[in-house]
Amino acid sequence: MQPTAALHALGQSLWLDNITRTMLDDGTLARYVADLAVTGLTSNPTIYNLAIKGSAAYDAAIAAGSRAGGTAEQVFFGLAIDDLVRAADIFRPVFDRTGGLDGWVSLEVSPHLAYDAAATLTAARDLFARAARPNLFIKIPGTPAGLPAIEEAIFAGVPVNVTLLFSRPHYLAAAEAYLRGIERRIDAGLPPRVASVASLFISRWDTASSAELPEPLKNTLGIAVGESCYESYRALLASDRCQRLANHGALPQRLLWASTGTKDPTLSDHLYVRALAAPHTINTVPEPTLLAFADHGTLAGVLWSGGGRAGRTLFEIGRAGIDVDALGDRLQAQGAKAFVTSWDELLQVIAAKARS
Repeated sequence: MQPTAALHALGQSLWLDNITRTMLDDGTLARYVADLAVTGLTSNPTIYNLAIKGSAAYDAAIAAGSRAGGTAEQVFFGLAIDDLVRAADIFRPVFDRTGGLDGWVSLEVSPHLAYDAAATLTAARDLFARAARPNLFIKIPGTPAGLPAIEEAIFAGVPVNVTLLFSRPHYLAAAEAYLRGIERRIDAGLPPRVASVASLFISRWDTASSAELPEPLKNTLGIAVGESCYESYRALLASDRCQRLANHGALPQRLLWASTGTKDPTLSDHLYVRALAAPHTINTVPEPTLLAFADHGTLAGVLWSGGGRAGRTLFEIGRAGIDVDALGDRLQAQGAKAFVTSWDELLQVIAAKARS
């Protein structure tokens, strides 16, 4: 069995962490769906910055949007919604077949709103309405200021991909925001079937910590954090609270592994795919990681749940001087800042193309 098909058979969804207009036009995305068991897609400001800067595929649409009087941000969202609507339609058969559990695409609100809950909610509702596709997630960062916007968006019926989660406390806070939103919908007599995923970033842990760790612990922190969050995720799904919501017809908020491209060239090019294979989760992978895993990927069984392995690794990493929760908070702040930088560069590129 092909590696990507084996991963899907294990019970994990494989999503592509990339989108370009070219891959929509030339059929690449459709081939990934047909041949590599890809069942969803995510995007972010960095992905679009690279796609628009490095291609002429968007130039005509940028010129048209600019002539119509749109700002660079308005032009961008027009381009992104056009792309993601097309991608959502490609994944719509998966969405329908799985009852809305799979087959999603994701669009991020402006990263400048990461610490403005009211503006984030307004933008999320507007973008979801404009796209008019049931299988489009709006990405909202799981920062402390973003959590109220996540709860309110869920309550408003907007599907949310909670992004920029790094630590177990981040994941649990995002899950709590989702559950409160669903519980409020039930109390208000509204349908509780509003989907969400919680995106936990993995590889950045190892990039940030490996230089400070002894050799046996290098490149183990990301996977250990993933295992720890997976244990909490499984416990939450089995809890009375989640079971009661399921009785009302609510969907579980699925755990999604993000940032799963291998940064260290001395490691396996599909390290985080093999290590994080787990039922009822999602792995969204960069295109090179997808192709590498499809070509020569191997699986080593299902991600460990229980038994304390993650706890022991995290304990040893703590003894080595790494404050994991504090590092997670720094990584979240750095990630939000990096997306702002990519966003600003993206709008500059669009403005420059519009002028030319």
